[in-house]
Amino acid sequence: MIIAVDKPLGPTSHDVVASARRQLGTRKVGHAGTLDPLATGLLLILSDEHTRLARFLTAADKTYLAWVSFGGSSPTLDAEGPFTPAHKVPSVAELRERLPELFAPFLQLSEQVPPQFSAVKQGGERAYAAARRGELTELKARPAGYRSIELLDVAETAAALPTSFSAPDWQPDPAGRSFTLPAELAPLPSALIRLEVSAGTYIRSFARDLGEALGSAAFLSGLARVRSGRVDLEQAVAADALAGAPGLTPQQVLSQPAVRLSAEEARRVRLGQRLPLTFAGTVQLLGPDGELVAIATDEDGRMKLLAVFAGSE
Repeated sequence: MIIAVDKPLGPTSHDVVASARRQLGTRKVGHAGTLDPLATGLLLILSDEHTRLARFLTAADKTYLAWVSFGGSSPTLDAEGPFTPAHKVPSVAELRERLPELFAPFLQLSEQVPPQFSAVKQGGERAYAAARRGELTELKARPAGYRSIELLDVAETAAALPTSFSAPDWQPDPAGRSFTLPAELAPLPSALIRLEVSAGTYIRSFARDLGEALGSAAFLSGLARVRSGRVDLEQAVAADALAGAPGLTPQQVLSQPAVRLSAEEARRVRLGQRLPLTFAGTVQLLGPDGELVAIATDEDGRMKLLAVFAGSE
């Protein structure tokens, strides 16, 4: 099963998975892309056979709404705290004028240093584990990518920025879907920014580096994921309402092009046999009724099966 979940403020992604196990009555549950406890929004939950789709869905581009506060920071680079003031607090006018020009260099990035409080492994240990012991280590830059960055609004504080938006473009709209932000660390000039990024890009790193580019410091006052690949937050259900949720089909969530197979070809693929088919890149192999049979890629002109699915979708 594939379920789009609207993760609330507070629980970790692991907490949502644990709840999903109880609600769905299966131990085999995973997710496609971690959200921090203070982030909300779209989390794709996968159960049973569909857990093998995780690596393909995690690799999709994602869209976020980010509330960024300027003039201070925190060790976690979000509203967890504790708060450390910066020597410079930019004005709202400066944010409005300078932020759009400061976005441009991010669109050229291919690497970025992740936050100290992140799940990146350093010496076999998660970076956040060492950071919580006060052992801050120098992390290496990792692949990152910014597809688009748009300034939606600026205000004297994060609390004064919009928190309701309308899909599918996720523009501020008082009549739209509302998001809950963490309690403010400090009343600081803040910006509301919509970003589309590649997999593995940390929005907390974006806030950190944007603050430094202004000659100050910055952190996330709030973060909401509104899209992951082909799935929009509008398709999500509440995290406590998974039992009986209809779920999504692989064809609704996967972005790889589809190749149709005959019944005999589908049978052979499910037996692990390669077919003499030619295609470019990674594709979905669909049976005659549209069910997902496998995900395959081309390897030196030969089919390589990356994941095979036995059941009918």
